[in-house]
Amino acid sequence: MLNKLIATTICVILTTILVGCEKATKLESHYNWPVLAGFPTPQVPENNPMSDEKVALGKRLFFDKNLSANQQQSCESCHMQQYSFSEPLAVSIGSTGETHRRNAPALVNIAYNKTLTWAHDSITSLEQQILLPMFDESPIELGITGHEAEVLARFNTAAYQRAFNEAFPKQAISFELIVKALASYVRSLISLNSPFDSYAYLGDDNAISESAIRGMNLFFSERLECHHCHGGFNFTQSTTHEQQLIDRRPFHNTGLYNVEVKPNQFGYPTEDIGLAEISTLAKDNGRFRAPTLRNIRHSAPYMHDGSVATLAEVIDIYAAGGRNTESGALKGDGRTNSMKSQFIKGFELTAEEKQDLLAFLDTLTDVNFLTSPEHRLTEK
Repeated sequence: MLNKLIATTICVILTTILVGCEKATKLESHYNWPVLAGFPTPQVPENNPMSDEKVALGKRLFFDKNLSANQQQSCESCHMQQYSFSEPLAVSIGSTGETHRRNAPALVNIAYNKTLTWAHDSITSLEQQILLPMFDESPIELGITGHEAEVLARFNTAAYQRAFNEAFPKQAISFELIVKALASYVRSLISLNSPFDSYAYLGDDNAISESAIRGMNLFFSERLECHHCHGGFNFTQSTTHEQQLIDRRPFHNTGLYNVEVKPNQFGYPTEDIGLAEISTLAKDNGRFRAPTLRNIRHSAPYMHDGSVATLAEVIDIYAAGGRNTESGALKGDGRTNSMKSQFIKGFELTAEEKQDLLAFLDTLTDVNFLTSPEHRLTEK
C-alpha cells in the first residue's frame, strides 16, 4: 500500500498534470505519428500534446540512471529495446535490489492502450502510470520518494536546461515536466512494420508464409478463440484510439492457478490476485490484462508473473484449458478455476497446427522496432 508521503507526492504531481495545464504552444501542435496510412492515431491528453522536442527529452530521461535515487537504474533497465521494451526476467528487480512480483510489460504501441499495468482498471494514462515506478515504495522501483530535491537537482545541467526549454519553453524543470516528457517518448514507440502488417494492410500476399497463413486462420477461428482477448490491429482488447472509445474491460482469468488459499477455498495465490486487489470484487480474482501480441516472440517470459518460458508452452496451457501445477506451493489445477474466462475452454492441435500458429505469431515481429537507433539514446 502507498504510505501517506508517497500518496501526497503523487497526488500533487498528478493534480498539476491533469488540472493545472497550459494551452499547447505552436511548437507542440504538430507531430507526425509513424503509423500506416488510414490507421487511427492514438489519443493524447490535451494538456500534453506530442512534439518531437518532448520525445527527444523523454528519450534522454528514459535512459538516464540519474532518475533513480541511488543512480543504479533507469527506465530502460527494465524496458530494453531488443526485448520489445520489456526484459528477459520473470519478474523485475528494483533499483535497491528488491524483487517485484510481476513481469515488466512490453512498451509496444502502448499509446493505444486503454488501461495500463497488469491489473488496474483506473490507470488509463501514461502520465498516471509513470508516477508509480518513480515514486512507489512498495515495491521500490526508481525510489525517488524522500529524495525528490536530490534527484531533481541532477537535471540542472546546461544540456538538460536546453532540452527542457526546447520541449517546454519558459517552464522550470520539475517532475511534472519529467513525467510529461517520459510519457511522450513512450507514446512514440509505435510498431506497425511487421510482415503481418505488410500482408494484412499493404496487400503483399508474399509477406508471410503458407504456414503462417494457416496459423492466422487458426488464431482468428472460433475453435481457438485467441482473437477474443487479443483482437484488433494491436492484438489486445486494451485498445483505444481516436475512432475507438469504448472500454472493453480487457482483464481475464486464464486458469493459470487454482491454489487452496483457505480450507476448501480456491483461487489465485494471495500474493497477487490481479484486478480483485483493486476492485475488491471476488469475480475479479485472477484477472489480468491481456497484453499485445506484437513482437511477442521477443518479450519472453510470459504471463503477469513471468512463469511461462516459451510461446509453445503458452499454447500448451491454453490448449489444456489452463495450467495444472502438480506440486509445490502453487499446487492446484487451474483448469478447474471457477473464475476462469469462458474463452479458456481448451482445444486440440496437431503438431503441424501448433507450428503454424507459432509461425503466425512470428509474423507480428517488427525487426525495425527492435533495432532502430531512432528509439535509442545515441548521445549524452
